[in-house]
Order: sequence, then structure tokens, then C-alpha cells
Amino acid sequence: MKNKVLIIGGGAAGMFAAIFAARNGREVHLYEQNEKLGKKLFITGKGRCNLTNAADMEVLFRSVVSNAKFLYSSFYGYTNEDTIRFFEEIGLKTKIERGDRVFPVSDHSSDVIQVLQKEMKTQGVQIHLNTKVKEILTKEGRFDAVILEKGEKIHGDACIITTGGFSYQTTGSRGDGYQFAAELGHKVTELMPALVPMETEEVYTHELQGLSLRNVAVKILNGKKVLYSDFGEMLFTHYGVSGPLMLSASSIVGKRLLKQSLELQIDLKPALSEEQLDQRVLRDFEENRNKQFKNAVHKLFPAKLIPVMISLSGIDPDKKVNEISKEERQRFVKLMKAFPATLTGLRDYNEAIITKGGVNVKEINPATMESKIVPGVYFAGEVLDLDALTGGFNLQIAWSTAYAAGMNAGIAEE
Repeated sequence: MKNKVLIIGGGAAGMFAAIFAARNGREVHLYEQNEKLGKKLFITGKGRCNLTNAADMEVLFRSVVSNAKFLYSSFYGYTNEDTIRFFEEIGLKTKIERGDRVFPVSDHSSDVIQVLQKEMKTQGVQIHLNTKVKEILTKEGRFDAVILEKGEKIHGDACIITTGGFSYQTTGSRGDGYQFAAELGHKVTELMPALVPMETEEVYTHELQGLSLRNVAVKILNGKKVLYSDFGEMLFTHYGVSGPLMLSASSIVGKRLLKQSLELQIDLKPALSEEQLDQRVLRDFEENRNKQFKNAVHKLFPAKLIPVMISLSGIDPDKKVNEISKEERQRFVKLMKAFPATLTGLRDYNEAIITKGGVNVKEINPATMESKIVPGVYFAGEVLDLDALTGGFNLQIAWSTAYAAGMNAGIAEE
């Protein structure tokens, strides 16, 4: 008789663990509370599904924000190259885009879910939709069974918890896995939204709603201390800032931001030094020397940004360019190199891509993902205290940890 593995949660990690447990000769049952699998996977990467990142291992580890060392075994045990090869082999063509981000050629996340479902069917995984697990039972200190919401008791040799986090609650993320873990005696670290937009204080940032800035450098400071700095793309919203740069920043400064406000500085012209930018502005001013200031800066900024920059410059908009003093011009240059805003807080879980915090990884075997507290119970994916920057890194955490759990679940009992 085959050993029986029960998997709770049909997201990325759950489906992946199911495939490898089944390939490894287990009888696999996957329980998903929603009416379909992969609801969160469907909306990742703006519906395109950024599967993984093709960068080398060093970049992968550097992009993990929490507990990178814990992932050593699983990242090397199942690499990003393995992930790409796996999807290609089960019929999904992939492509690599800017920043080594890997997407399906079709740009449809539904195709990712489709090939995973097809492979589960091929491997004989039994999928139970609209089925919520209410409790996990142990016997003599090890896993014994799960109890479904309707009261049915299902015995198994191992259980893999892949319930995800709190983020995108519209997809059914309710944090059940944290509750299961706590009931089994695990410690769950402090939870908070991560890869989430941030709120700003200034009215002018809200007026810039919809403006996307590419190739800018940002710094987030607490007094004089730089907490985060990077280069890339960001977006202004009706409440503050979003876009890849700001989402990644939220994972680094989020904890601090829950306690106090922080200063955001945007370098609008990072390719130029202050001196070079001053020369550039001088040339523009020379060309427009008889125009009013407000009509002389159109080459420097997107249209939406012009009124805000003029207002913050402190220079009279109607002043003739040839009347602007050197001090005023240099202040204007400094403004372009450090456009200011005050970060006041994080948006909530409904706008967060992932949850920071989770099951304490010190209580998990990093090679197998098995609980050190309750043998026969395994964890994979976002339910663990693991998170990374944007760019496909979080899904790689899901695939690598799910592979380890799927390959090891149910082995010890044989």
C-alpha cells in the first residue's frame, strides 16, 4: 500500500508539492478551500505570472530578505534552472525579460495553473476543491489525521501545510496555516504585509497619481541613516507610492515604518552628477532665457511633474529665466537630485503581494521542510517565515521548499 500524503492548500507550493510527492510514489490528496486551484498564482505578475528569476545563485540569496541561510539546502536542491526546465518539460514555454524575470511566453498565468493541474492529473493526485481543513490531529507526538470542516476525519502518513499567508485575502488567504502551526506547538513570528505600496504625507505626491517614473534612484532615510537605496521604476498613487522599487523597499523598511515616518528621496536624474545636471539646466535656461520659468522646464520632466517641481522650487513661476539667480538654480538642481516625500505607513494585506513573518524556520528541517516538533508535518511556501524582493524570487522559494517537502513527505514511515 502506498503511503498517503495530505496537502492543505492548492496554491503554487501545494500543487508543486503534490506533483513531486506523487512522482515519488505517494498517494496524494490535495485539499483546497476555494472552488479552483491557484487563485493567487492567477493574479501574480499582473496576471502574467513571474515564475522565477534566472539570475545566478548569489543574486537569488541576496534577494531573500528573511532567513536566506535557511534556504541553502532547498535552493541548491531545486534551483531556478530546475524550475524553468520543469515547466518547459510539462509543456509551458518560458522567456526571460528585463531583470532576469522569467514569464510564460503566452503572458498568461492561467497557462501556468493549467500545466500544473494537467501534471497533477497525470500523476494521479486526488484534488478536493471547496474542501476546508479545520484541524490537524497528532497521535503519540506525530501526525495522524486531518479533520475537514464537515467533520470527516482523513488519516494519512504525512501532511504538508501550504496555505500561504494573509496577503490578497480576496483569494481566500486567511492565515489558516499559522493557526495550524501554533496549535501544533510552533512559534509564528510577527506578521505584516510585505511587497506592499506605501502611504505618503504630502498632498503633492497624491496629485501625481498615475505618474510612473522609470530609471530613477531612490533612498529611504531615518534621519541621516540610509535604510534602503536602489534604482528602477516607481509609481505615484492617490495615497502614496507603489511600483517595483517601492514594493521591494517596503520589505526592507516596513517594520520601521510601522513605528515612525521615514524620508523618501527620489533622484530624478541619476545618470547625471549634480554638476552635470547644473550644466544641463544652464543650457536649457540659456535656450529659454526670455521665457517665464514655468514655460522653460518642459524638457526636464513629464508634464504631470512640472507644476509640482515649480511649486517646490520656491522660484516664482512667472519669473523670467534670465532673472533666476545661481542660488535658485542650484536649489532647483538639488531638488531634482533629491525629490522629497514622507513615508507614513504601509497599505494593508489586500494590496500586499506577500506576508512577512510566518512559521519560525528554526523549528523546521531545512533539508526536508519537516517540522522538528511534530514528525510527519511539513511546511512549504509563504506560510514559512521567508520572503524576498520582487522579481520571481518569492515563487522560487515556493517551488524549492515545496519540492523538498513533496520529495520527503511520507518517507520515514516506510
